Amino acid sequence: MDFSLDQTQETVAEIVVGLLAREHTDPADTGGFSDELWQALAKADLLSLAVPERLGGDGLGVLEIATTLTEIGRGAAPVPALATLGFGVLPVLALGTAEQQDALLDGVATGRVLTAALAEQGAAFPATPSTTAVADGDDVVVTGHKIAVPFADIAHRILVPTDGGVVPVAPDAPGVTLTKSPSSGGGPEFSVRLDAVRVPSADVLGEGLDGVAALYRFALASIGAYADGLLAGATALAAEHLSTREQFGKPLATFQAVAQQIADVYVTSRTLHVSALASVWRVSEELDAADDLDVMAYWIATEVPGAMRTLHHLHGGIGVDVTYPMHRYFSIAKDLARLVGGASYRLDLVGARCSSI
Repeated sequence: MDFSLDQTQETVAEIVVGLLAREHTDPADTGGFSDELWQALAKADLLSLAVPERLGGDGLGVLEIATTLTEIGRGAAPVPALATLGFGVLPVLALGTAEQQDALLDGVATGRVLTAALAEQGAAFPATPSTTAVADGDDVVVTGHKIAVPFADIAHRILVPTDGGVVPVAPDAPGVTLTKSPSSGGGPEFSVRLDAVRVPSADVLGEGLDGVAALYRFALASIGAYADGLLAGATALAAEHLSTREQFGKPLATFQAVAQQIADVYVTSRTLHVSALASVWRVSEELDAADDLDVMAYWIATEVPGAMRTLHHLHGGIGVDVTYPMHRYFSIAKDLARLVGGASYRLDLVGARCSSI
């Protein structure tokens, strides 16, 4: 099995890396969203990679989107790429009819934002959401409460998992209430209440809970790809600092204790890399990816935050300086760990799956 990037994926990675090198963002800006950088990604045709050719896209797939998200994560870029591409575009392509795809994906190439509501109170990625979608004539009536929904205020549609399938909901629809909630990375995040929100039945994506499970698969695989790049980028940042910063006339990297700590982080990063690659590949091949995704999500929740703390420590005081980018990596990592449900929740899921074998 060869997980090496093919020529198309290598080209995508090179374009993203080059663009992020040119389009600098201010590390001290804790708003979590750079519209200028988002538009630059759109102009470089990076948002249309998976959009069908009939809508002006390239018609590529999961692996190319994962490559894009990995490189955007490597740069800790403050843009809604994970929400739009991973939580929106990929599930819509997998679950939507041609008409639904046209309605939801038109405009993504030029910067339209999509997102998904993946968590409820006390449960991330619930297999059976407490949010309901009750048929009423030609509509479904959606009622429930979702939390930690990124970029909900500027999204064209929020993909809402319900007991009747995935329902695209407009954030300004009657009955929708957005309440801003804090996030470590500063990115826009909201609690979303849905009070008898009416959506045409023809808009519902997928078939019942199978559609919900598919949304979760794409979202988790995308989070893994993004987190892989995020930790790799933070590790590279620390390695550069340690090789150039001197103490007692020697680079910090030459001290044994420092070398051991950065080595531990490197092992964590490479383990996440393998886990993310395996998960993305299985999802792209439409294979059963449940075990891989559960293990990967647990690793993100339990190991990545600890690795980021080590990298902060190795940077010394500069690591917490808002004019230096390390704080952005650490903050985003904490948000991802919370989004997947935290270490205890993810360990319970891994344990439950193992006990059923």
